[in-house]
Formats: sequence, structure tokens, C-alpha cells
Amino acid sequence: MGALRFDHVHKQFTGMNRPAVDDCDFTVNDGEFIVLLGPSGCGKTTLLKMVNRLYDPSAGTIYIDHTDIQQINVTQLRRQIGYVIQQVGLFPHMTVAQNVSVVPELLHWDKSRIRERVDELLALVDLAPDQYRDRYPSQLSGGQQQRVGVARALAGDPDLILMDEPFGAVDAITRTTLQDELLKLQRQLRKTILFVTHDVDEALRLADKIVVMRNGKIVQYATPLDLLSHPADDFVNELVSGDDLVRQLGLVRVESAMQALPANFHVNGQPTITHDQNLREALSRLLRTNVPTLVVTTNDAPTGLLTLDDIRASTVERDGNTF
Repeated sequence: MGALRFDHVHKQFTGMNRPAVDDCDFTVNDGEFIVLLGPSGCGKTTLLKMVNRLYDPSAGTIYIDHTDIQQINVTQLRRQIGYVIQQVGLFPHMTVAQNVSVVPELLHWDKSRIRERVDELLALVDLAPDQYRDRYPSQLSGGQQQRVGVARALAGDPDLILMDEPFGAVDAITRTTLQDELLKLQRQLRKTILFVTHDVDEALRLADKIVVMRNGKIVQYATPLDLLSHPADDFVNELVSGDDLVRQLGLVRVESAMQALPANFHVNGQPTITHDQNLREALSRLLRTNVPTLVVTTNDAPTGLLTLDDIRASTVERDGNTF
């Protein structure tokens, strides 16, 4: 299990005028993807690093599955938490397989089990084991190194994974690809993930819920759509561009807005969109193809229809305005 609870957590560094983390109190349910979002210096990385005790709280308590983490041996705690950072942190003198094997080796798994786990994880992050197992980090691109970092974090099969700006050092195209891969992994594995970023689009795209921080405090804790449609204050609204209705469309799935499929319907070459894509993508496709209706598919079979009017009707109303 990977549930987390922050009980009025506070962190004051010596010599600092204000606390880095100030009375943070929230719960992360098992299997949730939670993003810590805010400007530089807001306390999000400090809060993350207290979970695996790279820092200890000055006050308050952090619980993992109802256990105070201060009551867990720090080495044992870190072995049961996956950790991915922006700089990847791969050991340059070790092969990809050896890097991924670090935690299983510490857990004294037998060699055959470790080899099976390494190959399973490399395949999971879309790195062919036969091709990448024996390479060194210097022989990989930045995106490939980050995939190995994710594989290493998953190696001991932890329930909880901490990710600190993991895609911040790669180019925009690679970053989008890595986000797609992470979302796919999360749908498969349902880990509890605490993810730090200052990139609003990344947060909105990945998170089940977002913790917005400012000056060490939590300003709002909500779903991406709730943040956009009901920001707690002007700071949150400006941060997430809450008035951007097109951005809101990116958070609404096609299946929530589609019409039922008429009886005896035939596709007849009409443009399609899958049920799990978002309305922003649907709007783009409607405008690009210049058709009145998209056919919604699930597992390649037609399941509904979507029009521009359907998209308008699904847009969140704010201040009397609609898309």
C-alpha cells in the first residue's frame, strides 16, 4: 500500500527568515498521482524530500499507511520508496541492467529473479532488453536515461514513487513522450506517485490532484479541472490560467461529452477519435478535418458521436462565459 498523510508538517531551515514548508496538511490516497506545483522556492521539493527523510520535519508528522515514517529505519524506508530526479543519477560505471538492479540486489533477490525483473522493466519503459541491457549511461540519450531512471525506481516494486522534476532536463518533444509513457505505466501499475514540477501544463496533464504551493503553504488541493474552474484565489487563477477555456477542454474526456450511437450506424469513412482522448484534441480534429461530427471509438469499435455543440455544452461555465 502507498497511502500518505501529511499532518501539519513544518520545516524551518537554520538562517532562513520563513519556513520552507509551513503547516502542510493533506492526504494522498493509495494509487493516486499527486503533483506538487508552484514557483521556485515555494517548498514543493522540500516537502517531497521529507517523505524519504532526506530532510526531517521541524514539526508535524508524515505517515505512510498509518505508520509515522520516523518510526521506520531510514534505509528500510528508502528501499521501499522509488525515487526519480531530474539529473537521473545513474551510476556511470554500471550498465543499464546493473543500474536497474541496485535495489533488488540490496533486497537480496536471487540472480534469475533480478534478471527477469530487469528485462520486464526495460520492456515496460519501451527499451528493448537485448538492445539496452548492457549499455552504459553515456551511450544513452537524455530521454533513454530518464526511462532507465524510472525503471530503477520501479525495480523493487514499491507502492510509493517520488519524482522530483524528472523530465525538466529533456527537450519538449521527449518530455511529452515521457509523460505519455508515465501515464501508460500508471494506468497499468496504479502506484502512488508524488511528482514535483513547476510546469503547469505537465501538472494538468498528469495529475489526479494538484497541490498548489506558495511560500511554503498549500494554497489549494484539488483536481486539475477544479483548479481551472474554481481557483482558490487570484494567485492560483493566474498560475494555471484558469480563464483559458481551451486548456479546460484538455482535461475533459471525449466519452463524457459524446452522444449515444444511433441504431444501425455505419462509419463510412468518417473521422474518428478514441473515447479516452480529450475535448481539446477533438476540437482540433473537427477544425482540421472540417467535418460536423467525429465518430468516437472504443477498442476500434464505434461507440458514440461528437459534434462541436457537444463540446460547447461540456465546457465549464465561468463568469457566465462558455466556449
